[in-house]
Amino acid sequence: MKIVILTLAFFAILLDVDAQDSTIYKSNKINNLKWVPLPAVGSNPANGWMFGLAPSATWYMGNPADTKLSNLVGNFLYTTKKQWIFSSRSNIFLDKNKWILVGDWRYFITSQPTFGLGSSAPNIPEEDPTRAGVWRGEQQMDFSLIRFYETVLRKIGESNFYLGMGYHFDLHSKINSFTNEENPPTLEFSHDEYNLARGFSTERYTLSGITLNAIMENRDIAVSPYEKNFALISYKVNPTFLGSDQSSSTLLLDYRHYFNLSERRKRHLIAFWGIGNFLVTGNLPYMNLPSIGWDMFGRSGRAYAQGRFRGESMAYTEAEYRFPLQKNKETFGGTVFVNAASFSNRDINEKLFQQFIQAMDWVFAS
Repeated sequence: MKIVILTLAFFAILLDVDAQDSTIYKSNKINNLKWVPLPAVGSNPANGWMFGLAPSATWYMGNPADTKLSNLVGNFLYTTKKQWIFSSRSNIFLDKNKWILVGDWRYFITSQPTFGLGSSAPNIPEEDPTRAGVWRGEQQMDFSLIRFYETVLRKIGESNFYLGMGYHFDLHSKINSFTNEENPPTLEFSHDEYNLARGFSTERYTLSGITLNAIMENRDIAVSPYEKNFALISYKVNPTFLGSDQSSSTLLLDYRHYFNLSERRKRHLIAFWGIGNFLVTGNLPYMNLPSIGWDMFGRSGRAYAQGRFRGESMAYTEAEYRFPLQKNKETFGGTVFVNAASFSNRDINEKLFQQFIQAMDWVFAS
């Protein structure tokens, strides 16, 4: 019910703010809407084969001459591992970019492996040599997730800086850890051991908090940038009176920079990305800890399965070269990337930057 009320309140604010300024352009109307209801077929180790729809939309909430392009990306998928994945992620710029609304809504009935905490977590399941009776390495988990993240930011004067607040809600439920071993030894799962040691349930937990956010939005096109940069500082407080199982706080730092290599072919560019996600106070439930692939668009840690690495704190960096694949068109392109990350694990005294994971690969994109 809290989610429904907050959703209705968000749309009420959107309509009210949007109707305040319509002097030059009718900003209470969606302009130049482009809607693409793409069918989706894909495969990865965590989901198996996926089938469904991956709709996307772009539009302007004001005059395109002084308003950035807004976008929404959705997923409505069923997988061969009997998973349901529904998500909607949006980045909306109101008239003259005076307000930014950032949304990340998800409902998952899903499963994925977890491997324990830290950069040194191995692939093959085994008993943790530093903690007798505890698994580390690949362990399977079934769970459901309800996520509602919504952030509202206001432009500061005529600058590219924004300040704002957000509400972030995660409910993990129906959690079940298991292993595919035919005759596994009697060991405690990493998820269960971590949660029990910190007073969390192993079957269901809630994280509900308010974020204080500062953004520098300097990209030429926020939806698909070719140059300039973006920065985010987000401090999140998760008090028990908002529904969190335990009080905690986290700090998220995000910086991206784009260097265009050709004025004639904008798709020739080099992009850099860095993330720092840190537990500041208290404890987080296991699945809410910083992890590969759990950023808003699931782009971190490419070449690794979602959730492959996790820890109390995370540092991540990526560099990529983007290029067109056609002689005179920009429809299809390719990307070559390299990334590295580090995770902490207080249980075995593994500190951030003590060990690193790396990946290098390439992909095609349209």
